[in-house]
Parts: sequence; structure tokens; C-alpha cells
Amino acid sequence: MRSISRVVGISINTVVKLLVDAGKACAAYHDEHVRNLKCKRIQCDEIWAFCYAKQKNVETAKKVVYGASDVWNWTSLDADSKLICNWVVGSRDASYAYALMHDLCSRLTNRVQLTTDGHKAYLEAVESAFGGDIDYAQLVKLYGDTPESAKGKYSPAECNGSLKKVIEGKPDKKDISTSYVERQNLTMRMSMRRFTRLTNGFSKKLENHEHALALYFVYYNFVRIHKTLRVTPAMAAGITDKLFEMADIVKIADDYLEKQNSN
Repeated sequence: MRSISRVVGISINTVVKLLVDAGKACAAYHDEHVRNLKCKRIQCDEIWAFCYAKQKNVETAKKVVYGASDVWNWTSLDADSKLICNWVVGSRDASYAYALMHDLCSRLTNRVQLTTDGHKAYLEAVESAFGGDIDYAQLVKLYGDTPESAKGKYSPAECNGSLKKVIEGKPDKKDISTSYVERQNLTMRMSMRRFTRLTNGFSKKLENHEHALALYFVYYNFVRIHKTLRVTPAMAAGITDKLFEMADIVKIADDYLEKQNSN
């Protein structure tokens, strides 16, 4: 944002306001248009970031702001169209798993096969949202001991294998996977500076973090052409037959602000 401020010659506060307005507009647009989905296979996962300070450093931070701590972004992804169906920003506890699953359920029109990792919070959340009307499985990765050379680093222990656990219904075992949503996590880290480790580009305010995510997900779903599909995820999912450009996102923001001002 500071780079944009210097290049364009405007106040950084103006850049922040533009981000906030675009984020609100994109969140509202996604909530309205990404519905009545006819997905068959959905994968869910969480990705870590932090706002202002990591959780372990919050107590000693000079000026603690609202939301300062570790921040987890929960996402659901359609394995076929690569569409981000919905997302939730918060901690890694059961309440956000509930929010993700209930919102996801409201966007679907048919029974789906769902795969998550082994996080226990998903179990009751999926049951609460879908009841028995789902084919649900967990892919639990099995890790060995962390070698001394890797302790204290970001790299996890070596993965020795995985266990496919059928939780509900009759999921097809060959489709029990979280590979696509984990690859999407990498795309997020490479696409948003806020997720880059060991830099000062992390989010300083939780609200701005949420707005940046909303802007990214609308861009990813409607503007960015998936190299394998050769269309955008929104086109592959049948939400639109139009290839959006950044100008369309600007129009979404302008229309949203005009509507808000008229009200």
C-alpha cells in the first residue's frame, strides 16, 4: 500500500479506504452470486496467518489492537471447478467450523462429497449443518517425529502416510483428498503479501485482513483464469459465462458504494 501511495502520489489513507470499500463490495457480491452451487466434491482446509502480532507475542506487544493474534482462514473449494465456495476468518475453534459449514450448506443445491483434514472441530460442525445428507470423510495425515535439525522451523515433521476415515454416508474413497484446497493455500500465500512469512507485510488490522481476502477471492473466482481449466472458476462452476476483468471489480465497488449512499 505504501508503494502504491508513492507511485500514484496520494495519501496512504486513501489507499486504505479504497481497499476497505473494495473489500466490502466484493464480500457482498460473492455472498449474493456464489449460490445455488451444483458441486459434487468439496474440500475444506485452514491456513494460518497473524494480525499485528503472533499469539505468543501479544502479551508483550507495545500497543495491542483488536484482533491481534493468530488468524486462521477457513476455505471450502470445489474440486472440479476450483471455485472458492465460501470462507471464514477467525480462530481455529469450533465456532468458526460451524460458521463455515452452515454457510456452505446454504449455498449448495445437492448432496456432495466433503473431505476435510482431521481437525476435530469439523465433526460436529458438519453434522450440525448437513445432518445425514452428505458423504463426508477425513484425510488424516500421519507424521513422524520432528528431527532435531527441523525443530523450531516452519517445516512440519515428515509425513509418513495418510489415513482415510469415512465419517458419514458413502464417500468414494478415490475422491477422499485435500490436495486441491492445500494447493489453493499455496496460491494464497504467493498471491497476497499479507501471508508471506518473515516479512513486515503482515496485516496490522483484522478488518483490513478480511477486506483483502474478500478482494482476493472475488478476483480468484471471477477474474483469474485457471491454467488447467482455461476459464475462471466461476465460469467452470456455471455462475457466469463472462470473463471478468479488473475493471469489472472496480464497477462492483462503484455500484456497491452508490447503493450504500442511496440508502
